[in-house]
Amino acid sequence: MGRDQLANLLLKLGFPTILLAYFLVWLPQPVVGLSFIGLEMGEWIKFIPGVQAGNVSADRNFFYLPPITLGLMLLLWSSNWPNRRWKTWVMRGMAILIALLAFPAIESLLDEPSDQWFLRLIWVSVVVLLALILPVSKWLPRKLIWTGSWSLIAILALIGLVLPSWVYIAVRPFAADIIGAAVGFGPGFWLNGLGHLFILVAAILNLWSEP
Repeated sequence: MGRDQLANLLLKLGFPTILLAYFLVWLPQPVVGLSFIGLEMGEWIKFIPGVQAGNVSADRNFFYLPPITLGLMLLLWSSNWPNRRWKTWVMRGMAILIALLAFPAIESLLDEPSDQWFLRLIWVSVVVLLALILPVSKWLPRKLIWTGSWSLIAILALIGLVLPSWVYIAVRPFAADIIGAAVGFGPGFWLNGLGHLFILVAAILNLWSEP
């Protein structure tokens, strides 16, 4: 298998793996019948006393990063595609829809302080803004688009790999105190890291085979 084929395979495996991971269990605790998927983690941990007291070093907003990094990476991947292809526009629309998974609930916007949701609002806005900018970026040199997009994808993959994992590891002891039992690592935690790792390797391979 050639370098380009391997990169393409890793992309096709990595993107759906990241999305799947967000809907799988991250915090498993079958002993007490408690488990939370990635989509729920950011909301649940805000009720943990240790988090409310500011004893957790990592920001709970990092739990909302996977759909943001995935949306941005899909957009940047499509930046190397022709604007006239319908698949390009489907991909960009899908990227925005995925990023909206991190959009704050209306109740949060109305009832909670802005520091609880403003960062996520900015992140989603960045995804939408990039989707609007990409169609007019074709006047840039192809080599610059290629290098810039894959460099950013590599950075985003690293962010999506490290930060959600970090915040989960940081809140595990506080969750264990509430539950009264050890808290493990669910399949969503591992698949999120694996999916972002696949994309990171694919981005490096593409930078290596720069046109």
